Amino acid sequence: MKNIVIVESPAKSKTIEKYLAGDYKVVSSKGHIRDLATTGKYGLGVDLDNDFKPTYVIIKGKNKDVKELKKLVESADHVYLATDPDREGEIISWHLKDELKIPEEKYDRVTFREITKDVVLKSIKEPAKIDMNLVKGAETRRILDRIIGFRLSKLMQYKTGGKSAGRVQSVALKLIVDREREILAFVPEEYWTIEADFKDFTAELFKYKNEDIEIKTELEADAILDKLSNSFNIHSIEEKEKKKSAREVFKTSTLQQMAVNKLNFVASKTMKLAQKLYEGVDLGSETVGLITYMRTDSVRLSDEFITETKGYINKKYGSEYMGYAKVGKKNANMQDAHEGIRPTSINRTPESVKPYLSNDEYKLYKLIYTRALASIMADAKVKATTVIFENNDYLFKTNGSVLTFDGYLKVYSEYEDNEDKILPDFKNYQSKVVVADSINKYQHFTKPAPRYTEASLIKELESLGIGRPSTYATIISTLKDHDYVKVEDKKFVPTEMGMETTDKLQEYFSDIINVKYTANMESDLDDIADAKKDNIKVLHEFYDKFEPIMNDALKNMEKKAPEKTGDICPECGSDLVKRKGKFGEFVACSNYPTCKYIKKDKKEAVEQEKIAECPKCHKDIVARKTKKGKIFYGCSGYPKCNYATWYKPTGEVCPTCGNLIVNKNNQHICENCEKEK
Repeated sequence: MKNIVIVESPAKSKTIEKYLAGDYKVVSSKGHIRDLATTGKYGLGVDLDNDFKPTYVIIKGKNKDVKELKKLVESADHVYLATDPDREGEIISWHLKDELKIPEEKYDRVTFREITKDVVLKSIKEPAKIDMNLVKGAETRRILDRIIGFRLSKLMQYKTGGKSAGRVQSVALKLIVDREREILAFVPEEYWTIEADFKDFTAELFKYKNEDIEIKTELEADAILDKLSNSFNIHSIEEKEKKKSAREVFKTSTLQQMAVNKLNFVASKTMKLAQKLYEGVDLGSETVGLITYMRTDSVRLSDEFITETKGYINKKYGSEYMGYAKVGKKNANMQDAHEGIRPTSINRTPESVKPYLSNDEYKLYKLIYTRALASIMADAKVKATTVIFENNDYLFKTNGSVLTFDGYLKVYSEYEDNEDKILPDFKNYQSKVVVADSINKYQHFTKPAPRYTEASLIKELESLGIGRPSTYATIISTLKDHDYVKVEDKKFVPTEMGMETTDKLQEYFSDIINVKYTANMESDLDDIADAKKDNIKVLHEFYDKFEPIMNDALKNMEKKAPEKTGDICPECGSDLVKRKGKFGEFVACSNYPTCKYIKKDKKEAVEQEKIAECPKCHKDIVARKTKKGKIFYGCSGYPKCNYATWYKPTGEVCPTCGNLIVNKNNQHICENCEKEK
């Protein structure tokens, strides 16, 4: 075997192997192979007293994969590490090189911005080495997230019953909570509008004697109506030719937002579908990636794609539809390492690949394809007309617009609102007076800022420089899964737990869990990746600020009292309360540890007869159900004894270690010995 190419995804490996000659074998690491250990101080896997030196371990369940990769690497002449073209991909490659003990001279780092034959072959011919600055940036991010996530999560679990907290997650939750409190505190203000209805259009009052007008009460509206007649003089007519430009191609955040708004896809679904389109689709005659890499904050387009697309536009629509590539505004946090999200070939139209895609894959591909095509097409042209009418010194206005050249809307109109509003030809009116059918008043009330939707929250996070677009889907899923927010009418509403968790964090950690600090931390991580800042210094600056606050919170943060059930403990007469354990919620005596009574809930018990003897305390092992209904087998002495397993014990004892033998997939094994292997 001459060459091994290692990618993350099995689907990607199948696609790429078809492009390379027989001298290459493409295999998958199936994502990360290592992560921080959960040993050491606070279980962080980070040596806090030795410049935050990390300890890495192979991820549970990955030992077999790593052993197979080691064998392949040892027998290969050369290894190409071809994980994703971003910081996360860079550190995965570094973990592979380090764990598989690949010599420096035996490996190269290659990246594929798109999974097409030409790009794959070109990348293999132009290899590089692992960028250790990118690795340091990714590693620092992981260490920060581990310290904050572990320490704050355990604090919240102990003090509030909340499930988690995090560097970016908790700031995102704070935005949702702050918006909810704005809404609750908002006091609506009354205002009125006046409209004149004509046969073919409507005009609204907006000035009095060329001064802006506000109508606060119905009395004020009635006073104005008394001064108006149904005859309106044409005061002015203004016509302008306006251009309407297409938006630039998608980046990760704008794709997520648009997919929410137009396709009703949550961000996590969008990213899964995009991953599939990137990694490769079997089109019958070929297997090819349909889109470029979908984790990017750039909107650049390659010269090759622009040239190809202009030729396509000229041939299909005509030269008048050819435009220029839109570049958008340069964001200070933009990495610009890759192109924007685009089809790998403009000739692979959505209709031509539709038979090979699921319905949702097709919808997303069509959205990406159409946006990229439109971004290189000519501007649309609109004839905009504004007519102002005068009635006893009160000025009314109406607007109209007519599309005179569709330009990019030729292909993009279904994703953009653009309806003609045609006005009469006032210039040719013989009389300069028009008569209204009626003049009406309308009551309104000011409204607070709306609750965040998934799309608007992503937009806000990006604009504030918080987190990275590739993490937004995970952050939002965590907030929902941990019951910090619920979704009502597609909008986020914080739960009581979400608001309480935010309040507790702000009481002690407001200097860290806030927009400015989190955005500055993102800038520091970018600077580390660009070799502008020292990662150890950044970690020390953070921890020197964080640890004293954490110690203060552990000591002084008030702990939430457990919820009473209304029942009395049959053993000591104290209140029974709800508690949370490893396998969900249970009811126990509030007088613990003096009284250790635990209520046996008949609804949750599967069977209470003894299955085996507990290897830890020798009490009975019984079958139970978790809160979600999943069966597990645990010690009847819980919570004093926490022995539990997902697999049914056979009643036998392992002769090697004394642990229980369990029935796992119809095989009798010792979980403890299997773990040691």
